[in-house]
Amino acid sequence: MKNFLKISLLAIITSCSSADMDLEPLNGPTSETFPASYDEGKMGLFAAYRNLSTIDAASTPIWHVMDNITDIGYARPGTNYTSPITSSITTTNALTIKPWEIHYKTIARCHAVLDKLDEIAGLTAAQKSELDSELRFIRAYAYSQLIELYGDVPLIKSSVTLENANVARTPVAEIQQFIIAELGAVAPQLPISQSQYGNVRASRIAALMLKARVELYSKQYAAAAVTSKQALDAAAGVYSLTPFNASVNYVGKDHTVGEPDPSNIFGHNGFSASKEWIWVAEFNMNVPGYLHNQQYYAASRLGKGVCYWGPTQNLIDSYQMIDGLSIIDSPLYDNANPFKNRDPRLDMYAVRPHSRYLGYQFEPHTSFTKVNNYWSAGAPTQVNNADATNAYRSFSGYLWRKTVDIADFNSTSVSGNSDLNVGIFRLSELMLIYAEAKIESNQLDNSVYDMINQIRLRAKMPALPTGMSQAQLRKALRYERKVELANDGLRWYDIRRWGIANTVMNGYLYLNRNGNNWTKSVITGFDESANPIYNHSQASASFSTQQVVYTPNKDEYWPIPQSEMDANPLLKQNPGY
Repeated sequence: MKNFLKISLLAIITSCSSADMDLEPLNGPTSETFPASYDEGKMGLFAAYRNLSTIDAASTPIWHVMDNITDIGYARPGTNYTSPITSSITTTNALTIKPWEIHYKTIARCHAVLDKLDEIAGLTAAQKSELDSELRFIRAYAYSQLIELYGDVPLIKSSVTLENANVARTPVAEIQQFIIAELGAVAPQLPISQSQYGNVRASRIAALMLKARVELYSKQYAAAAVTSKQALDAAAGVYSLTPFNASVNYVGKDHTVGEPDPSNIFGHNGFSASKEWIWVAEFNMNVPGYLHNQQYYAASRLGKGVCYWGPTQNLIDSYQMIDGLSIIDSPLYDNANPFKNRDPRLDMYAVRPHSRYLGYQFEPHTSFTKVNNYWSAGAPTQVNNADATNAYRSFSGYLWRKTVDIADFNSTSVSGNSDLNVGIFRLSELMLIYAEAKIESNQLDNSVYDMINQIRLRAKMPALPTGMSQAQLRKALRYERKVELANDGLRWYDIRRWGIANTVMNGYLYLNRNGNNWTKSVITGFDESANPIYNHSQASASFSTQQVVYTPNKDEYWPIPQSEMDANPLLKQNPGY
């Protein structure tokens, strides 16, 4: 849906924004009287939703940035993205500054309406409940992100002035309980679904899912199992997994056959029609500044992009074979054709050599001086292979397919923009939250298998064998989170809360920028979290490497921005910065 916020945001842009009003316009609200009506309250609500969408890096919404500073994704080398993976991030890094600033600005916009709800004339009980519940949900989400990124942060529950702006940091555990209590209170006030608005507004399922996520992240596993079950029960008949479209038949095959296309889930069509999405960040070409340039930064050189982000070899090697075994255990693995018979999500979510992407044959190896252009009518034509020769081609040798909709191809150029929505919550994550909570509570019943197997069967992967131990199910769950939620922006949090960041982010990331051949002998095994273990001497002969460093008791969190430290003397910096 591309028109839900259009009228409201245009009104905000032309008259007020609730948090940025310094003058008193003759035809709109002022900061002294705002909000004076239900309509103005909705303007403030929509401004808060809108504000969440402004957190980006390299013109890419933050949700599609975060996995590219982990073991499964890689960004073009540079200060903003190399420093987080080498334990050298600073207090002035733009990547770490923006989430702090924008989340607190979002919280302030929530308070601009929440603080005055009782003063709005003519507000009905239903209207008050609507504004109250959605604004408190947005505030809870903002705090959930702040504590994951920065740890202890100031917990502000109402508007502040210059006189009381300095607030000390609140312990993470206290904020987690505040979030959990808030979501428990507002969930019953919210409608089960907001699909009529394209899922861009908070629903009861979204509130319960966020509550369950915070409980899971804080290791309150029994509570997370109960909450996520409530959400799943309420979601029955409303939300469902969307089957892959017919292009799944192209996976594991070369470019001559066709192009895998997950847009019925992750593209324009998916956001308008898929029942998998629970909460979505909306973008709109018709509203000034309500855009991003994600496709340009994600796409191949021939696809009019700059290859800014891409999966690592570590992720590519993690994908199982279609028999459910790893590449070192399965008899189906073929060293000469390493992408054949793999988990279909490899090709549906990522772009690898010999496949078709945005209408072109994708080949990072320089031996492919010419590649096929499938956009021309009739037989494909040959074009120069910029994806192998450009100095700024993919730095990992792979690209993300999830984040790009081929429908945008003709409108995307060096200066082009996209209003492709970005998913924040989807049903598959909720199912995995429930499964993980049950596993960690050691409640290994059939419902755990059912949640994981539904996701695997959608991907045309075999169901898990029965009778697995807790450790075996934990490994299976972590595999599913890694591959199903790849580039959804959750891996950064997962590897820290699981306590494995010190392992997967110390040593090397493997990159195949030149599209070299390799054999499975570069891997010696997989660890208990389904991560490949490399024979470095052999792997480095096939792949380029990025050395990564993770410093315990420091890199669990980002630094508080220096500007905030300077402005608020009550703030204390995180350890190690």
